[in-house]
Amino acid sequence: MIRWNRVGLSLALLLALVVLAATGGRAESAGSGASEWARTPQADVRLVAAAAAVGEGTTLRLGLHFALKPHWKIYWRSPGDAGYPPALAWTGSENLARAVPAWPAPRRFSLSGIETAGYADEVVLPLTVTLLRVGEPLRARGTVDFLVCKEICIPQRVDLALDLAAGPAVATPHAHLIDRYAARVPGDGAAAGLRLVEAAVDRSGPDTVLQVVVEADPPLSVPDLFIEGAGNLSIAAPVVTVRDGGRTAILRSSVARDSLPGGGLAGAAVTLTVADGGRAMEAAAVVAPVPSVVGGMAVAGSGLPAMLLVALLGGLVLNLMPCVLPVLSLKVLGLVSHAGRGRAEVRRGFVASAAGIVVSFLVLAAAAIVVKAGGAAVGWGIQFQQPLFLVVMVAILSLFAANLWGLFEITPPQWLYGVGTGHGAPHSLWGHFLTGAFATLLATPCTAPFLGTAIGFALSRGAVEIVLIFATLGMGMALPYLLMAAMPGLASRLPRPGQWMVWLRVAMGVTLAGTAVWLLSVLAAQVGGALALTTGVLMAGAVAALWLRRRLPDRHRLRPAAGLAAMGLAVVPLFAPGYAPALGVDIGVRQQGPWRSFDRGAIAAEVAQGRVVMVDVTADWCVTCQVNKAAVLNRGEVARRLAAPGVVAMRADWTRPNDEIAGYLAGFGRYGIPFNAVYGPGAPDGLPLPELLTTEAVLAAINRAGGEMR
Repeated sequence: MIRWNRVGLSLALLLALVVLAATGGRAESAGSGASEWARTPQADVRLVAAAAAVGEGTTLRLGLHFALKPHWKIYWRSPGDAGYPPALAWTGSENLARAVPAWPAPRRFSLSGIETAGYADEVVLPLTVTLLRVGEPLRARGTVDFLVCKEICIPQRVDLALDLAAGPAVATPHAHLIDRYAARVPGDGAAAGLRLVEAAVDRSGPDTVLQVVVEADPPLSVPDLFIEGAGNLSIAAPVVTVRDGGRTAILRSSVARDSLPGGGLAGAAVTLTVADGGRAMEAAAVVAPVPSVVGGMAVAGSGLPAMLLVALLGGLVLNLMPCVLPVLSLKVLGLVSHAGRGRAEVRRGFVASAAGIVVSFLVLAAAAIVVKAGGAAVGWGIQFQQPLFLVVMVAILSLFAANLWGLFEITPPQWLYGVGTGHGAPHSLWGHFLTGAFATLLATPCTAPFLGTAIGFALSRGAVEIVLIFATLGMGMALPYLLMAAMPGLASRLPRPGQWMVWLRVAMGVTLAGTAVWLLSVLAAQVGGALALTTGVLMAGAVAALWLRRRLPDRHRLRPAAGLAAMGLAVVPLFAPGYAPALGVDIGVRQQGPWRSFDRGAIAAEVAQGRVVMVDVTADWCVTCQVNKAAVLNRGEVARRLAAPGVVAMRADWTRPNDEIAGYLAGFGRYGIPFNAVYGPGAPDGLPLPELLTTEAVLAAINRAGGEMR
């Protein structure tokens, strides 16, 4: 009896162990936060969870865990020249609203010129799962399709099941595994010490090259670049140049011509992933047309110091641009006003003019920062697209002209200018300051050599860069004034003011009045001739009232403030009932001849047909644009080539605000006009032209775009 009891006990114990072994595995699977492994000859796959139960949150952290056999690989979300990434379907799941995967930074695989990106050995794709009902159990059923490759590629499909009960979200042993791979998912680069400086396409050589510049702290060791977007690009492994002890890297990847989008890479939106060992960065970028160049040297990797030099040169050259010519009268008058005065007084006057320029550029910088932060289009000179700004400028020009004609004077407090009296007094520091500020405002309708590069650099970056670049532009424009302040003896040798000075003031006032008439024509193009004519009549009436005031006896004269109030009437039409300015998005062309309306989407189709496309972005308020038309585009050999078969001339009118044109300019890293580009079979990305056009430059670009010159 005892013997049978012992045998029975042994059998019962053995049976219990068998039952425990049979059920224990399933219990571990259900309670340990992991599914059973789905095993294939090349890779094992399972689902893991960071918590053993659903807890009280709306989301859960899961992971798709791949354990790959030696020398086998799977693919990243953007696999490259071959392959496809893992895909999950959740059919049959309960209490699962959606599951969003994250992708750790990949590694590169190169084989016989085929470039792919993916993972080897082991990887976990972190999954953020959103529950349909908070606190209720999760029944996750996933079907995973993936491609696993070595010398050959084998498509695989596995089914996974993971159940999480209701209850406290206690961490599982897999939480650390998920966290480890989640840390490898690229962020914006701040935590990894990485920063994108520039992304640009370079067509200076036989191949199209996408150049990406990255700065790093701590230094880079083995950086790599992965590019997504702009269609199915075929991109070679980057050639990496490291500078500054590893703190700057220039990564240049050749792009296969037959994989380029129809419009080329310039202006294309791409996603860039930079991986460097265990850290990575992901950044969205709009590809600029060419790397920043100064004197034939790419300065993209040189960063802010090089751009400050570019900005200084751009501000200096701005003094010679046609946009600044309307205020040449004020400059001449300011120079003459110093004649015969003491060196200290001359120096103070020129320094005040320089201060007016620099302060105005800082105001423009602040406005650009505010507009950009608000998500609106930002650019150089776009204030001339606003009718209210034009009316105010017309009023200011009329004010300056009337003052030069001696129709009124304003005596500000002495602390405003230190010496002299009267707004128009030649030796008024306040007057010199306003002259510098006004010169800056009238300089903004156009760009100049170097200026466009500096503005594009600033407006594509943060507030610090914007302020520094704009301040340096102001210093560049103010350099002539500062040089005169350093050599005051030159101005003091000019003839002393006399009767000739009166006639000079009258002539200078006429030039300012002519500029006001030009701005009224721009206003007419924006809001119609009736409002512009009304504004002009009111301004003329205000000036006439000031003239009449000088002719009346003292007791009948209006006070100066009344004259200024009369000028303010020019603003009234903007607020009159029924005012509705026609500020649409029209980019049509009013000129006759070969020019047709700008159509960005049609450029690629025209190039595909073997045609050359010339794009001219212009505006009525851009003086340099009108000079380019009169001197180059609308005459001579250039006009004949633009009208010839096989050449398409497109003109975009930016007189009014237009997001399409602003986006087109931003794609080239430009934020101001004039802007011209030529496309063709030999230049599908477009060849940007200099701000000041020449016949030789335009014809050379047309020839190169047409494939006649490489």
